[in-house]
Order: sequence, then structure tokens, then C-alpha cells
Amino acid sequence: MNPKPPLTAIPQTIGVVIERIRVHQEEIHRWLDSHERSRELPLYSSVDIRDSGFKLAVVDTNLFPAGFNNLCEHGLEDSVKFMREAILKRAPGGKDILIIAEEHTRNTWYLENVRILQQIISQAGFNVKATTFLTDQPTFCEDDACVDLKTATNETVRIYCFKRILAAYQEGKEHYDMIIMNNDLTTGIPEILQNSRIPIYPSMQAGWHARLKSHHFSHTANLIREFAGLLDLDPWLFSCLFEVVDGVNINVKSDQDKLAEAATELFKGIAVKYKEHNIPEKPYIVMKADSGTYGMGVLPFEDPSDIVNLNRKDRNKLYKGKSAQVISRYLLQEGVPTMCTIAHEVCEVCIYQIENNLVGGFYRSHATKGDRDNLNTQGVIFKKMCPHLKKYGDCGVHHDINVFDIYRLLARVAAIAARREITYLEARKK
Repeated sequence: MNPKPPLTAIPQTIGVVIERIRVHQEEIHRWLDSHERSRELPLYSSVDIRDSGFKLAVVDTNLFPAGFNNLCEHGLEDSVKFMREAILKRAPGGKDILIIAEEHTRNTWYLENVRILQQIISQAGFNVKATTFLTDQPTFCEDDACVDLKTATNETVRIYCFKRILAAYQEGKEHYDMIIMNNDLTTGIPEILQNSRIPIYPSMQAGWHARLKSHHFSHTANLIREFAGLLDLDPWLFSCLFEVVDGVNINVKSDQDKLAEAATELFKGIAVKYKEHNIPEKPYIVMKADSGTYGMGVLPFEDPSDIVNLNRKDRNKLYKGKSAQVISRYLLQEGVPTMCTIAHEVCEVCIYQIENNLVGGFYRSHATKGDRDNLNTQGVIFKKMCPHLKKYGDCGVHHDINVFDIYRLLARVAAIAARREITYLEARKK
């Protein structure tokens, strides 16, 4: 058996955090349990974490994760058990589940994710079909009820036309106890779903048509203050400073100036924390769409002046996000350089959870990017992590168990924050 590539060694700063967590372990878990107990946590989530050595922070949280194909075999085994519990909690006695997928029918890796998610639900004891709206292929529903597509691993996944599924349901020919959304609803909630009588999870109100990253990080920051207080540490060691600029066009000079002014204030705040913690590195920030995913509309900046000097290519990257949605609201977020490397390639952590139960995750790795870059770009490689390193040594990248425990704690905090987001968004809709 070939040994798995190790991660780089951990620095002294993280060693201090590990020791504080060890001393306060019982108190931390009581605190987490108080936030998780008797509350409906997100059905599933993926949490991106950057680890610089001098701090660790959640930099993104996705409520419609699309990388189940990147989980190791032991994580998939755990997923079956946790998914069964999560579904039965939401649909007691339910048997028939419908997955609503993204319309990436040409993205074979996404199709593999759908296949694996369907496999997890099937192995959990449910009847399951995958469907999508297929607005990109409007003639499809006129001819057939479904189509068989090849995934990136040359497996087959069957995708049904949602219009046909809905019609059969309304006529009483088919029955579904629950819909699982694996579509982040970037362009809004389709009319055919708005009056659904079938329970839908995660909440449609938490799609990117309504959700804001800045709101998520505000909720996260409140929780991190409590968490850091238990450890008697600065909350900044586990979070990112940020600013929000709304109502701007990246191609307009006056709006570029507005963004640069906000960036200047953010740089000042980061510099204060660097000085306080004796960090010799130069700060940087990341500008991204305040809503959206897939690493689109994301660029790092070393200086506020870089924003007003953007070339056309980079402005285009920031102008539109997923589904060609024009970006007018930006999150300026403190950049966290990643100290993690695998086989000399920089990487970052992505944790997968079902109702805050760890099911593994992966390291997002890139051969041509640096430690300050957005790694979720063309050329990215996903390297599996095993959630049971103590038990198994044959699955995924070997990681330091103590550091992984910190990642795990931060991911749980992020999902608790996401629950607060969902509660707010659903209340606002009412």
C-alpha cells in the first residue's frame, strides 16, 4: 500500500489552541450541545476552512453541498446512517424521496455527486429519484420522462423531468414524502415549487436568491465570540474581519472607488490585529459576491488600489456569478493564507456534515495557485479525508488529529450559524 501524502507540520500558535481546547473540552461540548439540542440543524452542509498557522477561520458555508463524490468510503458509510436519521426526523415513516438537482447536466462530476447522494439515500432504506427543472433543455420534457446520463466515472445516473414528476404527483400516480434540494436556487424559487405540498429540505428560503454570506458571518461571529470566550482567546483567531458594499457596478469608476474605500478601512482593521498578535506577514483581502457559490466572483487583493486598477478580464470575473447573475453586492473579507500543503501543493479544508454529524470531507488542492489564492478554480483537485483516522489508515489524506478536531468544531459552529440564518430567512418570508 502506498503511504498517503502527509500535511505540513503544525505551528506553535495552533499548538496553544489545541491545548486550550483539551483543557476546556467538556465545557466546549456542553456549549455546542446547548446550541444543537432540540433544534433543526441544516440537513447537510459543507464548510470551507482556511488555516494560516496563526489563525483558523471558516471562509464559506454551503447549504446545498455538491461534492459527495469526494467523500471517502468510510465517510459514505457514516452518511447512510446519518441521512436515514435526518430524513425520518423530518418525514416520520416516510419512504419516497425526491432529489431536486442543479441543471448541470453537462458537468459530469456534478452528476457523479448526484449519483452518490442518491446511493446514500437508497442505502438508507428509501425509494429515491433525482430530478431537475431542465429549463436549459426545454424540449426534453415533451419527449421523455427521464434521461440516463453518464457521470465522470462512467456510471449512469437517471434524471427525471420535474414537470412530469409534478404532474404524476398531482394526479395521484406517484407519492413523495420529502424533497431534498441539491439546487441552490441562485435564480430564485421556481413557480412550480412555490406552493409545494411536499416538505422541502434544506429550506428554499435559504437559496442564494435570498441568502447573504455577510449575514452568515455575522451569525458566525456572534457564536465565535462565545466559543473563544470559553478558551480565553481572541475571537479573531477563529474568524475573519469583513465589510460589505452594496449597489455597485465593478465596471464603473466611482463604484470602484467606493469599493477601494471600504477595502482601505478593512486593511486598517486587519493591520491592527496583525500588530496585536505580532504577525509579520502583509495582510490581504478577498473580494467576492455576497451571495453565490462555485468559487465564482472571487478575487484576492494585496492593496486597495488594486481594485481601481483591475483589468477587463478580472472585472469580468467579478461582474457576474453563477447562472450569469450580475453582482452588485460584494463581501470584502479578510484573507487567510493557507499553510496546508499536500505533496507541495497548497490546499484548504472542506468539511461535510449531515445535521452536524461529520461525514468527512476533502482537501481542495491546486498545483498552480499560491497560499493566498482562491483554490476553487479550474485545475482544482479534491483529495479525500477520512473521518476515522484512528480506526482506518487506508482512506484519504493523513492529517493531524488534533488540528482536525479544531476544523470539526468550527464546522459545527458554522452550521449552527446557518440554522440561525434559515430561521431569519423563513421568518422574513412570512
